[in-house]
Amino acid sequence: MTGKRILYVSSDLFPFSSDNPMSLSVLKVSKFMQSMGNEVRIFMPRFGVINERRHQLHEVIRLSGMNLIVNEIEQPLLIKVASIPDARLQVYFIDNEEYFQRKALEKDEHGNYFQDNDERALFFTKGVLETVRNLNWKPDIIHIYGWITVFIPLYIKNYYKNESIYQNSKIVVSIYNQTIKDFFNKSKKIVNKIKLDGIGSKQLSGLEKINQFRFIKLCLSFSDAIIKGDVTLPKEVEKIIDLNKLLVLKYHPIENIEIVYQKFYEETILEQIDSKKLKK
Repeated sequence: MTGKRILYVSSDLFPFSSDNPMSLSVLKVSKFMQSMGNEVRIFMPRFGVINERRHQLHEVIRLSGMNLIVNEIEQPLLIKVASIPDARLQVYFIDNEEYFQRKALEKDEHGNYFQDNDERALFFTKGVLETVRNLNWKPDIIHIYGWITVFIPLYIKNYYKNESIYQNSKIVVSIYNQTIKDFFNKSKKIVNKIKLDGIGSKQLSGLEKINQFRFIKLCLSFSDAIIKGDVTLPKEVEKIIDLNKLLVLKYHPIENIEIVYQKFYEETILEQIDSKKLKK
């Protein structure tokens, strides 16, 4: 596969975050797909633990300055970029003083999830999708990783449904057991915050019942394919995958994912989904 536009969006990416299976997977696959002649772009949050000087982040003035509305409050969007060492690959960082300046990822010093994690994820979602639109860059594949990306499929298929730039994009979700955790507050307020963006109750029906699988269920219901990042996933998640009839790539060790992912992109996602559309 060559000549495709692939957008990677992740909560983790080495070396800007720790070297865990998720962050290393994004790094390996994005570098490989770029080397094969595809056009790759990567987005992640500019968490406060990221050292801007060490990683040589700098602001992109032409992309910054937009205000995004989250829960009826305008928040300024800052876009910063840095390069992955030893690769001709840029990483775009979504930044905002209210949501991403704290020196922590998703929990406070007492081990509790931040009460505004839902708003942080909504801001990140809009920040990524607005920036890609402003770049006028139409992705063939959007591959997402991590808790902060779970609203991206919902917003692509609803909030941005009339945007031609996303209408033919295939959405791939890499799921790790960590992704399944409920990083958000336990109240139903998040439903009202999403509804403020014009997304109706029908699309959000799975969020009314509070449990640890509600957000991953919402994410998968608007996605095209899933890649399993762990050997086993909870039975409830497997049921959600079967119910949505998603294309699935089983777990593969990180040592040999590059060729496997490329084949899955090309032979399964792009060819099978396009052929199904033609049959309709």
